[in-house]
Amino acid sequence: MKNSRWVPWLLFGLPLAVFAVWAVADNSPLFFKTLLNGLTLASLYFLVASGFTLVFGLMRNVNLAHGSLYLIGAYVGWMVGERTGSWVLAVFAGFLSAALLGVLMQLLIFRHMQGQDLRQTLVTIGLSIVLADVALWIWGAEIYTFDPPAWIYGSTTLPLVNKFPTYRLFVLLASIVIGVGLWLLLARTRIGMMIRAGVDDRGMLAASGVNVQRVFALTFAIGAGLAGLAGVVGGTALSISPGEDTRYLLASLVVVIVGGMGSVVGAAIGALLIGLAEQFGQAYAPTYSVVFTFVIMVVALAFKPRGLMGKAA
Repeated sequence: MKNSRWVPWLLFGLPLAVFAVWAVADNSPLFFKTLLNGLTLASLYFLVASGFTLVFGLMRNVNLAHGSLYLIGAYVGWMVGERTGSWVLAVFAGFLSAALLGVLMQLLIFRHMQGQDLRQTLVTIGLSIVLADVALWIWGAEIYTFDPPAWIYGSTTLPLVNKFPTYRLFVLLASIVIGVGLWLLLARTRIGMMIRAGVDDRGMLAASGVNVQRVFALTFAIGAGLAGLAGVVGGTALSISPGEDTRYLLASLVVVIVGGMGSVVGAAIGALLIGLAEQFGQAYAPTYSVVFTFVIMVVALAFKPRGLMGKAA
């Protein structure tokens, strides 16, 4: 039985190793460029899913309007960026607008539906439809893009892939910094301790004199703000358009399910797997690229029902 834990690694690790050797030998620039594109996409998915794992995985609040927070943050950031000419202010605006909307959702909705998963699901589905229609009414169906600041504009010369967009390398670095900071916040600070304690036993935390609702509102603000920040970052790397909310909500769900609920490290691993699978699928098997994502989810749940880094509730 002890050797059974190596079965999934052998089943998937060996074919992937064979594929990597063949791809490098056949066209090494394509392989390494696809690898970097996969890491960039994984970084973007992580930024969105890290906020989702706080709200859904850690607080056990089913927020299916999380993708709408991404879209609203992106649109607000675009407006601020257009008026001020500052990409940094656009990032802050995206974060703050989504964080404010998240706090309102916590105070007006989730505070009164704690533990009622079905009601949370139905209400947030309705809210996401309303927010999507409001965004379509205000900003229309046009496609918007951001111009990155001059210091991360252009391309960087790298071995094996020649030139690669500097901004995408910045996204990769920024996601690593944010991920480490989020992990330190939850695991090494008093606020993180209160967040985890409030989820496990809110009655005991309240008895110790802590305002539990304030802690939960702060957590929701951080999770929603990360979605808004990701909207500006993703809109700069790709674009902003109607329907992006659904795309990133589904990606966040898959990442959290694969990585494990409530785990920042799990969200990073899940985002890495999904991002790489999507990019390599589009490069080498475009017809089946969407299938690879769900294959990863099915296999992960088959061997680790709580996710790769999930723990027993």
